[in-house]
Amino acid sequence: MDISHRETPGLNVTLVSMPWQSVELPSLPVALLKARLAEARPQDSVREYYGYLRWAEYLLAETDGEITPMICEQVSVDDVFHGVGDWIFAGALYGDPEWRVAELESYAARARGGALDLGPARRMRPLAAGFVELAAAEILAGRPDVVGLTSTFMQNLAGLAVARRIRELAPGVVIVMGGSNCDGAMGHALHRNHPFVDHVVRGEGERVFPELLARIEAGQSPEHLPGVCWWKGEDSVANEPAAGPVPPALIPRPDFDGWQRVLDASPVRRFIEPKLLLEGARGCWWGERHQCTFCGLNGSSIAFRARPAERFRADLDHLVERHRILDVITVDNIMDMGFFRDVLPGLAASGWDLRMHYEVKANLRADQVRLLAEAGVHCVQPGIESLSTRVLELMDKGTTAAINVRMLRDCESEGITASWNHLCGFPGETDADYLEIIERMPALVHLQPPGSVGRILLERFSPYFEDPGLGFAERRPHRIYGHVYDLPEEELNDLVYLFDTPPAGVSADMERRLQDAAGRWRDAYPVSTLVMRDGAEGRVLIEDRRAGWPEADHVLTGWEADAYRALERGRTAAALARLLGTGDDGVDVDVDVDVDVDGWLREQVARGLVFRDGGTHVALATRGVPVHKDAGRLGESSRWRPHV
Repeated sequence: MDISHRETPGLNVTLVSMPWQSVELPSLPVALLKARLAEARPQDSVREYYGYLRWAEYLLAETDGEITPMICEQVSVDDVFHGVGDWIFAGALYGDPEWRVAELESYAARARGGALDLGPARRMRPLAAGFVELAAAEILAGRPDVVGLTSTFMQNLAGLAVARRIRELAPGVVIVMGGSNCDGAMGHALHRNHPFVDHVVRGEGERVFPELLARIEAGQSPEHLPGVCWWKGEDSVANEPAAGPVPPALIPRPDFDGWQRVLDASPVRRFIEPKLLLEGARGCWWGERHQCTFCGLNGSSIAFRARPAERFRADLDHLVERHRILDVITVDNIMDMGFFRDVLPGLAASGWDLRMHYEVKANLRADQVRLLAEAGVHCVQPGIESLSTRVLELMDKGTTAAINVRMLRDCESEGITASWNHLCGFPGETDADYLEIIERMPALVHLQPPGSVGRILLERFSPYFEDPGLGFAERRPHRIYGHVYDLPEEELNDLVYLFDTPPAGVSADMERRLQDAAGRWRDAYPVSTLVMRDGAEGRVLIEDRRAGWPEADHVLTGWEADAYRALERGRTAAALARLLGTGDDGVDVDVDVDVDVDGWLREQVARGLVFRDGGTHVALATRGVPVHKDAGRLGESSRWRPHV
């Protein structure tokens, strides 16, 4: 690149986030890299281009308001597992408006039982090429030396389409891509198959991207720069990845100022409720030791790193005050448990009326769930994923069905939305595992149901992917990529994130039965409550108003009341008997273990007041009448998160 014409040091850099991502959110990768460049290369001039917002504006104008930003949101969030957003821009990338139309139609006839709605996609597809032309012109209007495109999930095709057009219009501009879609083998495949992309950054960008810009400015090759793909003549070279992850000290406070200015001036603003994004940690402390067998979300960056609590709190306060937005989504794959000590009590005492989303582990105590609510956490993703302890063991989840049900109950008591999906299709599971789950579901209809039920997909970077001996030896790129890319299967094997495999575990018939049972649960949930209250003289009053159960008011007295309270934590029959018989927790009664405790527990299970998981029993009644939440709000894509 020739920058001899420049009168001042530094580069003109434009950071770009193309469709698809939620129109309600800023681009965290753009905001982080902008802030990082301000620290590491203050001589650079950095612009931002929020292509996903511009696309929503473009559709609104070109369709006379027919396609609203919320329809864009539907494609971004609900259609991510079907590749619909990528297909919309595939015609623009390959210069053919009819590109793979028949293939998508054929796929849609089978997906979601034929219920996949392609209406919005069909309307958007002919407009994609015009938007790519507009976006390329608007990006180039800033006279960039370097254009950096971030790509996560369905941002590949739109990003590649605009990159190709920029190369055609301005061959001297250096084009760099990075993000989750570029991690590991995916980044090298993306680079070698798209020669109009100069560099691909594989892995986290905060350390490497400023160094790459320094090489570009100096006219040097990025040889030996960790994780970078580059062209050596006509050969695509993939440098070895970085030796270690980016430390928390290099993760800056995101700069959302540019996004705020664009959003405030945009017609999109009146359609949405904007939210902020923030990181408390990267990686997964559970996954470092026991990575869930099906999960590849952390990619090559699973090492857990938490930002100092005081920095996280200072950044949160700064962003909320600066942008006057109280909805905050943390993108951590798992909450740092130290935050229960160092962050949440301060937030609870702050007076902020926050509405936060956090991913947590399901084995939290009731007091920890209460602290989440007091701190302003309104929605959690607790990684429940099954109500069978045996299947959870196959997942290596480190939890049980009893713990998961307890978490659902405590979230319901505290008014916290628990967003979760019920997964199946694990090697080694049986229909009997799910028959037991289906039998248990009617007693749980007052708790938040799963947003969806379905088989796992084989994800790159997961233990199931890395070790075919775990049960998925036969795999091929997921069929959604057949209506997206013009590449041979051997290249798709390296490029894509999701893979098809022969069905494992549960039968198709039992999977449908599980889905039907979850559907009945979702239907019953809005009108179902099971509430316990402490009455006079130590009584427990349980009001049962669950759909499918007779309306009843249960009154427990004496040791039975004490026993039910004790089961809020979950206990075996033997542990409960010991507790009641020894005076622990202030209880001092004489109980016959064989008759009173075992028989009483069987009776409570039959009434649906207690959940039994093997030998463990958990009280099901919530404390206080809950406000029912939309537990399926995040839908199929609830596990998908932005990544730098």
